[in-house]
Amino acid sequence: MTIILQKIIAASGYSSRRKAEELVRAGRVKVNGQTAVIGDQADPDKDLIAIDGRVLAAAAAPIYVKLNKPESYTCTNRRFNNEKNIFDLINLPERLFAVGRLDKGSRGLILLTNDGALAQRLTHPRFQHEKIYEVRVREKIGQPESILAKFRRGVEIGEGDGVVRVKDIKYLQNGLFIITLSEGKKRQIRRMFKALGLTVGDLKRTNLAGLELDGLKEGSWARLSLEEIKKLKKGEVA
Repeated sequence: MTIILQKIIAASGYSSRRKAEELVRAGRVKVNGQTAVIGDQADPDKDLIAIDGRVLAAAAAPIYVKLNKPESYTCTNRRFNNEKNIFDLINLPERLFAVGRLDKGSRGLILLTNDGALAQRLTHPRFQHEKIYEVRVREKIGQPESILAKFRRGVEIGEGDGVVRVKDIKYLQNGLFIITLSEGKKRQIRRMFKALGLTVGDLKRTNLAGLELDGLKEGSWARLSLEEIKKLKKGEVA
């Protein structure tokens, strides 16, 4: 069975589908010794696919894991001395990558997978998958209605990112907000509050594209159920 080449590369876990397309366009991919072009297909069980002269490994069995990230852990495959890394919490030999990273000071739900095609779809802005956060600020909130209105209307966060907004925001009590994003800039929530003179004391993601923590303890991980995988894959493009 022949499949679009960049989809095969992404499914192997080598890269995202977008990066795979860039590799093909750059002439770095060969199929049975012939330089591939965009639109080429191959049979992953029969054809020899190589990137920069190295044979592409067979597609690994797909793995889907959710992790409740603690604060002070980084979310990168790169390792740095004296830094705690989320991959230290997961005792799996396969190479996984994080979908929907959280900064070091944040905590909560992260998806880890070797399914490059799904990861790309979940992170691509045009699909606008929702992410829900519980955010507590350190200052006392006197008039939350003003903050809610500004977050919905848009806040200038600088650094070339311009005006950003949230999809939804609610205020509960004692400085606690529930915020929904459908796309976002780096550290957007913290930067939005900072622009209004407020400081985020705690930021926790509770939902990612419909995936929930469901009582998963901080620092713990679990493989996704079949229903959770189906939910994530719903609407996946070929």
